[in-house]
Amino acid sequence: IFTLVKILLITSLVLGPMLMDQDTEALAGPKGKHDPNRTAYRHGYQDTSVPMGNQRVAVRRPRVRTTGTDQELPIPSYEAFANDDQLLEAALNRMLYGLSSRDYTYGIEDYSDLAETSSTSKSTISRRFIEASADQAKKILNRRFDDLTIPVIMIDGIARGDYTAIVVLGITDDGKKIIMGVRIGSTENSIVCRDLLVDLLERGLNYEHGLLAVIDGSKALRKALKQVFGDKVLIQRCQIHKERNVLGYLPEYKHEWVRRKLRKAWGRENAHEAVLHLKNLATALEHDFPDAAASLREGLEETVTLLKLAIPDLLRLSLRSTNPIESAFSLASKNMKNVKNWKNGSMVQRWVCTALLDAEQRAHRINGYRSVGILIAEINRLTSQPGGEAKESETA
Repeated sequence: IFTLVKILLITSLVLGPMLMDQDTEALAGPKGKHDPNRTAYRHGYQDTSVPMGNQRVAVRRPRVRTTGTDQELPIPSYEAFANDDQLLEAALNRMLYGLSSRDYTYGIEDYSDLAETSSTSKSTISRRFIEASADQAKKILNRRFDDLTIPVIMIDGIARGDYTAIVVLGITDDGKKIIMGVRIGSTENSIVCRDLLVDLLERGLNYEHGLLAVIDGSKALRKALKQVFGDKVLIQRCQIHKERNVLGYLPEYKHEWVRRKLRKAWGRENAHEAVLHLKNLATALEHDFPDAAASLREGLEETVTLLKLAIPDLLRLSLRSTNPIESAFSLASKNMKNVKNWKNGSMVQRWVCTALLDAEQRAHRINGYRSVGILIAEINRLTSQPGGEAKESETA
């Protein structure tokens, strides 16, 4: 493949000047032949460069001007060669997969025997990456959802330096994962969370038939969800986060026993049974470990929301935690591991958006995606009237 690419590049370097000369002749007529009716004339050459591979190669561009008005005319073949898109993509991909701007020149093909190259300095590559990553960020921040059915959103934060990026991942009706929004702030700030959710609505998110939100234990995030979506949102607290929080208040020797009790409760047939077992566990912990008991009781019923929905176990397992969004974070973190100095929130947002879009392209559909239609009907059933979720809990 490399040999074929090099042959194509050599061919381009040879044909490029020939094509530009042909364009010049088409505009200004044959060289050295006087034509009183000509509308343009040659005006020498300009030393410039064009993208080749992932760098720039020096070329001599012929110049042509109109007779009378002396306006510069474009050379079609040069304009085609001069498109910077491949350079931006090369800088984006190489830095995203671990090549720093300082070491960028070690990752480019060696065409020094063909022509003098330029534009591979650290500052140039950095500028290219900033431009390319800003375009990637716009793809997320301006993404529309008018034509999509998104019954599930997952919200979590990824920290970089002194900044936290709040990320919303959506699951579509065919089980695909899409990055919906990224905002720099804190999941403990209800204003930031609310503004992020309102932005999703402004970009076309439809929650008329209800919405399931899978979140960690953030009270501010829960408040924002209720403010924006009201009774149309069902909140499922991440069971893994809850388990981790409870175990954090316990000595090591208690971990396995409590973990087993928690998972057995969450594996019950219905929400009512699960709540009873969880409350019994909290009571058992109360005397010796009151803080662990309090942690378990906080938001307890929202850890069993999925049990109120008559959906298959495989899909329920996929939605019991924020693992799908954390998997995206894991892939994104590998792409960002070489960045040591996070200068500002804009830089964090650009990198996070770029890395998450790359992760999105490699993501699989959630397990149990064939049952998402059942999930949509169940969400609609519970949210079709005010207080529907509470009534379901009472009668479960």
